[in-house]
Amino acid sequence: MKIKEIVEMSTDELLTKRRDLRQERLHLRLQQQSGQLEQPSRLIDTILSQRAKQPQAIPAAEPKPKKKN
Repeated sequence: MKIKEIVEMSTDELLTKRRDLRQERLHLRLQQQSGQLEQPSRLIDTILSQRAKQPQAIPAAEPKPKKKN
């Protein structure tokens, strides 16, 4: 799914899509844990798509070293 398609979706559509993706992720994890996952690449694809949709964390600024007087 492209960004343009996501932006054009209504709020209800986005909420439904998010629910569906979470549900799929849960089912894939359960299948993986029980050894029934037939296509492990689907699990990887789902995780990668979820990570791509999450906002990137902004790294904390490193403190500046104190000058000695």
